[in-house]
Amino acid sequence: MTSRTAPSTTTLWRPVGPAELALLEELDWRAWPPRLPEQPIFYPVLNEDYAIRIARDWNVRHDGAGHVTRFEVDTEFLTRYPVRQAGGRTILELWVPAEELDLFNAHIVGTIEVVRSFS
Repeated sequence: MTSRTAPSTTTLWRPVGPAELALLEELDWRAWPPRLPEQPIFYPVLNEDYAIRIARDWNVRHDGAGHVTRFEVDTEFLTRYPVRQAGGRTILELWVPAEELDLFNAHIVGTIEVVRSFS
């Protein structure tokens, strides 16, 4: 008998507004919704502090509320996406092309959870 081990995972975060949060709930917290035509990239971030800043300082101002989500993705799969530095040393993101989002979603391990909310 062969035993299967769970894949090694990487924790990612993503700040979301109320509309995207509602779509996550519709998808049972297991996948990210398709990008809109004006959103060619899905960009999860690599640290919670950066996600908090976006949710608190941008989403609240533009959407009335901001939420920080956390989720796990198969680490080996993530190697296909280079880490992008979007500002300071800790402003790190992965850029996932919108057309690869279904494939990305298939490599989420477990569910997406809300870890902080701001209004």
